[in-house]
Amino acid sequence: MDTLNLLLDGMANALTPENLAFAAIGVLLGTFVGVLPGIGPAMAVALLLPITYGLEPTQSFILFAGIYYGGMYGGSTTSILLNTPGESASVMTAIEGNKMAKKGRAAQALATAAIGSFVAGTIGTLLVAFLTPWLAEIAVEIGAASYFAIMLLSLVLVTAVLGSSKLRGFIGLFIGLTIGLVGLDLSTGQARLTGGILQLADGVDIVVVAVGIFAIGEALWIAAHLRRQPIDVIPVGRPFMSRDDWARSWKPWLRGTALGFPFGALPAGGAETPTFLSYVLERRLSRKKEEFGHGAIEGVAGPEAANNASAAGMFVPLLALGLPVTATAAVLLAAMRTYGIVPGPTLMTDQPELVWTLLASLLIGNTLLLVINLPLAPMWAKLLQIPRPQLYAGILFFASLGAYAVNQSAFDVALLLVFGAVGFAVRRFGIPILPLILGVIIGPLMETKMREALDLSNGDISGLFNEPLAIAIYVLLAIILIAPPVIQRVRGAPLVPRELDEQETRR
Repeated sequence: MDTLNLLLDGMANALTPENLAFAAIGVLLGTFVGVLPGIGPAMAVALLLPITYGLEPTQSFILFAGIYYGGMYGGSTTSILLNTPGESASVMTAIEGNKMAKKGRAAQALATAAIGSFVAGTIGTLLVAFLTPWLAEIAVEIGAASYFAIMLLSLVLVTAVLGSSKLRGFIGLFIGLTIGLVGLDLSTGQARLTGGILQLADGVDIVVVAVGIFAIGEALWIAAHLRRQPIDVIPVGRPFMSRDDWARSWKPWLRGTALGFPFGALPAGGAETPTFLSYVLERRLSRKKEEFGHGAIEGVAGPEAANNASAAGMFVPLLALGLPVTATAAVLLAAMRTYGIVPGPTLMTDQPELVWTLLASLLIGNTLLLVINLPLAPMWAKLLQIPRPQLYAGILFFASLGAYAVNQSAFDVALLLVFGAVGFAVRRFGIPILPLILGVIIGPLMETKMREALDLSNGDISGLFNEPLAIAIYVLLAIILIAPPVIQRVRGAPLVPRELDEQETRR
């Protein structure tokens, strides 16, 4: 009941006319950016992050909530109409959704994706509201050694298990950790990796890194592979669902939610696995198995619900532990740090109004997304006809403007171009971006916790292993690293689905 009362208080704060306007603006901006080809939720948040400077923290995160869910909705629109997933988690939606669109059922595919997103996002947000305080209470008792082990587990899982190549994943992680080391050593004051450049003494602003890697890197990548023929966009009517569509969709929505949320709430989640599992499950349970591969509505409803439930679940480790488990969560963590907010076990007590207003705004943004954007689906589809050169020229302009606005420094714009080149390079060589961006964010936090643990043990390495939870995590980590190769050898089949593997490599 206490949690429910706090959520209602947050709802009262979020429903003020001003905050409601920010939620609506966020939904529209997120959808606008997310619906464009090749732009996922992480890039949408990173690209629009600089526009929130000057706002109150609560207003900023209400705006982010709308941008986040709007970007998720826009990604499904692109997957269905163009068969171009904005991120690897949308691959499963594209498989059946684009087939439905080609059969003249684009409206039904968009409708089941939108309603499934609403159902999963609402249930997921409520679970976040009830689970996060409980996890935060436990996390307060976690020592530095265990915290370091949890962050190490998070990085290794994202890098070695969820990617298509362990080697490429660890290369991306190494690049991110190296970027995170730039600046002054907090203990000794010694400059690290600054090259004698004074502007780097305070480190690299994560906003510049995120916008460079996502926005500039993606724009350069698209420009290098630009094809000048017009994009063939499937026409969309007014989204609606027949009674049979509802009957075939509501169970996949609930099953997808049940699969997606736990993966998102884990300290190293990700939506790729639950969306794939949801697709496989719906294919096995469907009474019309022959439609799969040719436009089965269950193949859109289940994975899209799993994707959005996972997206909601990622707020549990972000708010309770300060651990981002997705690229979008990493950008949101960077935004919190910009405002001097430290996510973690004490956030619920230090910033209760912000947390509960944010959670309430997720519910409101999710509802606005359905109410506003479902009728506007034909209009969003027309955005896909924007010529790529003009589109990405605009992205480059606004990304550069946003980077300059961070510190009003031309040096940040130069750094933006450097990280844009890095973003292009990692795409060129198939290096996953998520380990890289998590390395930038989590690396400094890991260093801090490691030093705390070693200080408590007078520099003895045993200080990293002197807590039962830390030992248990290291054992789990060893099992996770050893088990996949063994299972793969026994089964003789790749662990990553072919579609996900190809998409992750391309991203």
